[in-house]
Amino acid sequence: MNLRDRVALNIQELRRARSLSQEELAHRADVSRGHMGKLENAKFAASLDLLERIAKALNVDPAELFTKR
Repeated sequence: MNLRDRVALNIQELRRARSLSQEELAHRADVSRGHMGKLENAKFAASLDLLERIAKALNVDPAELFTKR
């Protein structure tokens, strides 16, 4: 699994574990719902700044987005 796929899967799993919709997570991370969907499907690579905002919205350390689960 490449890093983009790992990050996408982790975002999706962490979001679901917190019972958040893509729309709610996108709002909290200040990104469009469409862009969030493409991130979760590994269609786009996120910048470090965006990953930091997503981690904050999920209330996790940014490193957790890269961790093998």
